[in-house]
Amino acid sequence: MELKKVLPPDFAIYPRSLQHVEGTELAIVYGPGGRQLLTSSTLEGIHGQRLANGGMLCPLSIENARSLGRILPWLSPCCVPEGMPAFGFGDRIGLATPGHAQALEGMCVFPILAQQSVRENRRTGSTFEDVLARAVFGALQAGYRGGFGADADHLKSTEDARQAVGAGYSFFTCDPSDHVVDVDALTTSQLAMSFRSLPDAERLRTDYLGTVHEVPGLGRLALVEDTLVRAAVKYGGAVGFAIQMYETLASMCGASFDFELSVDETQSPTSPEEHFFVGTELQRAGVKLSSLAPRFPGAMEKGIDWIGDLLTFREVLAAHTAIAKALGGYRLGLHSGSDKFSLYPLMADKAPGLWHVKTAGTSYLVALEVAARIAPSLFREIAAFSLLHFPEERDTYHLSTDVKQLPDIPSIADEGLPVLLSHDPTRQMLHVGYGVVLQSALGDDLLATLGANERTYHDALSRHLRSHLTSLKVGSDG
Repeated sequence: MELKKVLPPDFAIYPRSLQHVEGTELAIVYGPGGRQLLTSSTLEGIHGQRLANGGMLCPLSIENARSLGRILPWLSPCCVPEGMPAFGFGDRIGLATPGHAQALEGMCVFPILAQQSVRENRRTGSTFEDVLARAVFGALQAGYRGGFGADADHLKSTEDARQAVGAGYSFFTCDPSDHVVDVDALTTSQLAMSFRSLPDAERLRTDYLGTVHEVPGLGRLALVEDTLVRAAVKYGGAVGFAIQMYETLASMCGASFDFELSVDETQSPTSPEEHFFVGTELQRAGVKLSSLAPRFPGAMEKGIDWIGDLLTFREVLAAHTAIAKALGGYRLGLHSGSDKFSLYPLMADKAPGLWHVKTAGTSYLVALEVAARIAPSLFREIAAFSLLHFPEERDTYHLSTDVKQLPDIPSIADEGLPVLLSHDPTRQMLHVGYGVVLQSALGDDLLATLGANERTYHDALSRHLRSHLTSLKVGSDG
C-alpha cells in the first residue's frame, strides 16, 4: 500500500525518507506532536499505533531504531573502511543529523553520525542508546544511505564500554588519561624508582635500549635510557588499561569493531618517541588500533581555532603520521577538532587518508547562531544562563577565556547578536554551557525553535561543516 494513502491529516512526509520494504512503505513524518515513523502496514519489530486505514504511526524510540537497523542495513553502524579518513559529527541536541548528512554530499569521508562521550551523556541527560537512535532516524529523514559509524567516545571504564556494545556501537574510544602519569612533576630519582617498579621493566630495557628503528618518512628512531624511562612511566599504566579494554571489547564483538586510543586530554604533548612506545606495546599485545589521538603541541581548545606555532605542529604531525604508518597504518585522531581551520590543510597534506577529526560543540553553536537570528529573546536567555553557570561548567575543559573578555550582551542590539558567535570568548562560554541549557526549560524552547525552523538549521549546519570538510580536502575538488 502507498504511504500517502495512510497518511493521517495534518501530517507531512519527509520525501527523502521514503523507503520500500517487502511491499511496505515507510517514512519519517511530521505533524501534531513532532516527528514520527509512519509505515503503510505492519513491519516486524516496529511498534506503534495501528491506524484504521491499515498503517502504523510509530514513535522514534530506541526499540524502533534497532529494528530499522535490521530492516534497512545502511541504518546499522559499521566500521570505518580501510584507507578512508573519518569525521565525527557529534550531535548534542539530537536534531543535527540531517544537516550533517547534507554536509556530506559529494564528500569522500566516512562519517561517525552517532558520537558522544559518557561526560556528554551525563550533561545532556542522554544515553548511548538515545544518541544512536537519533542518528538512525536523522539519517533516515535525510535519505542518507552511505554508511556510518557510532563512536562511544572517551570511555574510562570497561563497564561503560560494555554498555556501548550493548547499545549497538561500532567504534570505541578508550580514554586512559586517569592512568597517564605527569612525569614532569617527578624528580629524576622518582622517575627511576617508578620505572624499576614496573612489572616488565627488564623486558622494556631489552626490547628498546640499543635498538635503532628505521621509520620511513622519519628516519632513525631510538629510545635512549631517559626517553624510555619517561615513556614507560608516563604511559605504561595507560597501555595496560587500553589492553584490558580492548580484550573486553574483543570478547564481546569479535574482530568487528574500531578501537581508538585517546591520550589528548593529558598535561604534556605526546612526543614521537612516546607515540612509538605506546603503539609498539599495543601492537605487541595484539591490539589493533583504528586510530590514536596524541596530545598535540599547542592549545586544542573547544570551539575555536588551534593556538600555537604552525611550523612546530607541521613537524610533529609528520612524525606522528610516519609512526602511525609504520605501526599498521592507523589514523591520527584530532579531538576537539571543531573549527580548527588552521590545522585542516596540514592534516590533509601530511596525513592524507590517515586522520579522524572529531567535532561536537560546533553543531550546538550553529544552533545558537540560528536562535540568535530568529529568536533573539531566547538567545539572550540562553547566553545569560550559560554565563551564570560558566564558572563550574568550564572545570572539565581547558579554556583560556576570561569572563572579563565577554561583551555586555544585554547592550547589543538584536541584529548584532549573531556576530557574537564569531567572538572566541563568547563561543567558549556558550559552548561549555550546553549541558545546563539542554537540561533546562531553555533547552526545550531551543529544540522547539529549531524544530520549527529545521531547514534553516540544517542549511546552516551544512554550510559550516562543509567548510570543515573542504578545508580537509575531501571534496570532489580536494
